[in-house]
Amino acid sequence: MRTIYAKLCWVSCHPVSTPRTLDLPERVRRVNVPTGRGAFAALEAIPGSGVCERKPALLLPGYTGSKEDFLAVLQPLAAAGRRVVAIDMRGQYETPGADDHCHYRPEALAADIADIAAAVGPDGQGVHLLGHSFGGLIARQVVLAQTARISSLTLLGSGPGSLRGERAILLRAMLAELGKAGPSRRAERVIELWEAKLGPQAIADGVPAPIVAFLRERMLRNSAEGLVAMGKYLLSCPDQIAALADLGSSPVLVLYGENDDAWAPAAQDRMARRLGAQRVCIPAAAHSPAVEAPETTASTLTAFWNAAEGSERRRKAGGHGAAPPAADSPGGSATGAAPPAAGSPGGGTTGAGGAAPPGAGSPGGGTTGPGSSDSPDAGSPGPRPASNGTADARPSQGRRASAAAMPSGQWPR
Repeated sequence: MRTIYAKLCWVSCHPVSTPRTLDLPERVRRVNVPTGRGAFAALEAIPGSGVCERKPALLLPGYTGSKEDFLAVLQPLAAAGRRVVAIDMRGQYETPGADDHCHYRPEALAADIADIAAAVGPDGQGVHLLGHSFGGLIARQVVLAQTARISSLTLLGSGPGSLRGERAILLRAMLAELGKAGPSRRAERVIELWEAKLGPQAIADGVPAPIVAFLRERMLRNSAEGLVAMGKYLLSCPDQIAALADLGSSPVLVLYGENDDAWAPAAQDRMARRLGAQRVCIPAAAHSPAVEAPETTASTLTAFWNAAEGSERRRKAGGHGAAPPAADSPGGSATGAAPPAAGSPGGGTTGAGGAAPPGAGSPGGGTTGPGSSDSPDAGSPGPRPASNGTADARPSQGRRASAAAMPSGQWPR
């Protein structure tokens, strides 16, 4: 092990989604979603009443991630009256992988998601699709393929194209190490990477022992072939925002933390403007808002999804077909602004003076401090306007922005 560590000591780690607890909230259960392309491990949340009055949502994790990355938001999202399903994509954690790398190409992963979407939203009702980081790249591929009924698209901490900066450098280093091992030894090499650097780093970062054990199990159960293929796509993914904007078929939300170090916040802001999408920047959050600011993230998503469904109902009823005006436009409301479809007239971001949904349930729209409940009331009053186009919220655990990221000892996604 000493020799291995000497070879890998230059490897560093960035914070990625690290659940703060692994306890399943009430009304959340582990399930398998059967499809014609295989079964996919998932976490399913349903409303407290057991009655799903709204369209379901499907959540995709990032690179090296899993469905557990969404644990903190599942219950509050379902409380709005919808079924919410977070999955492990093919080769991630508890979903079986494949030996052939072709199963991890973006079009193949998108085909998986299209089948899952059909299972989650049967009878053509459609789903709200959210992709975090790498999951966002696959989510947009699903929309571009037009093989599934997607009611809305949310890009959470995801960018217009390939990963850049320090995270890209670290990812290239990991792929180089896995490449040296060859296909037959890649799984063994993943173990070596964890034992030599990633595990000790997680412990040094103060991650609780049960969470470290989970992170180890998750990393080692990831398909080694999947890690290589998905990682290569992260480094080479083309910018497809123009094609997505031209399609203009579904409302789009670009949601990210102000301290995101995977794709720069400015780059995600420009992406939102190119899409004509609603844009919400969450203060004090980094690359994993669902972990770092779950209350704000959940209330933002609920407002966006509800508005998208309202707009769709009006179109079907022969109404004006447009979403309510944004809060920074004439007649707009700070408590119920709904995003227009990408590429549609009136599309835009929540720029200066625009409304951005803060955490529900706290005075003035802020999130709760230490020791407070982090489950927003889905029926609480809407958000107040933010002067800078960001969600008006404090760190969900009362920490300053510089301390908002949660370390994990895993690889960048």
